[in-house]
Amino acid sequence: MTDDQLIDLFLDMMAAERGAARNTLDAYRRDLEDMSLRLSAHGTELIEADTRHLETCLAEMAREGLAASTSARRLSATRRFYRFLLSEGTRSDDPARAMSGPKQGRPLPKVLSEQDVEALFAAAETLDGSRGLRARALLEILYAGGLRVSELVSLPLSAIARSESAIYITGKGGKERLVPLTPPALEAITAYLTVREDHFPKARAAQLAKARRFLFPSSSAAEGHLTREQFARILKDLAIAAGLDPAKISPHVLRHAFATHLLANGADLRSVQALLGHADISTTQIYTHVLEERLRTLVETAHPLARR
Repeated sequence: MTDDQLIDLFLDMMAAERGAARNTLDAYRRDLEDMSLRLSAHGTELIEADTRHLETCLAEMAREGLAASTSARRLSATRRFYRFLLSEGTRSDDPARAMSGPKQGRPLPKVLSEQDVEALFAAAETLDGSRGLRARALLEILYAGGLRVSELVSLPLSAIARSESAIYITGKGGKERLVPLTPPALEAITAYLTVREDHFPKARAAQLAKARRFLFPSSSAAEGHLTREQFARILKDLAIAAGLDPAKISPHVLRHAFATHLLANGADLRSVQALLGHADISTTQIYTHVLEERLRTLVETAHPLARR
């Protein structure tokens, strides 16, 4: 079998057995195809490569100045791929098993201040008509619920649980979670629903039927709903209007702001983990720098000895 055929089989398994999302599958494909090209340049293939070949590829990435996080991600994809080949009996060994990835620092997430977020909301308030109501609803849901951008733009209309003042989110791996919304977010959704039909496609009935299923339909996207790229552009425009650097504003930065501001105002790490939909608490622990700062401030201001 060729490398391309093996990669296709691996991705089919990830989709069918692990419920991997489309974005995850695309990332695996890019990483494995890159490794395949590098190995091909050295006269071998994924199916035949040994540990020495893989280490040569990693060394190449380092010489090219590739970020350690990118190299580590490609090694992680390669490890999972070889575990699949081993389980299928396609290979009798795992050449990536004993390899260690490049050392990485753990960068703190980019964070917006509460004032920056308020400026974004103020900019959204200046937009008129259905465009403005949609922008405010998107912004409110993203910041109130800490959603991933893919979760936000593909929200089905049925996700809104009005009686519970919450939305149902289907996250990574098909896992569901209930995310409570703030009163302003609920008000923004109610106002947006009055103009939602303005964003329906004007073309074929099949496109219209697809778009009707989503809370944020799109008149142009093939998916039937607003795309991540379309929302990113909306956010960049709001950043410019708010006087913020658009290069520092993204949907994921707002998700980080959601988590950071919750912790800074007294939320515990486990609650934030549940709201973000992190399967492992270690993923959420990147925000512990916020907790540490809050605890230090608490000791300095509230401890009897600190007041002496």
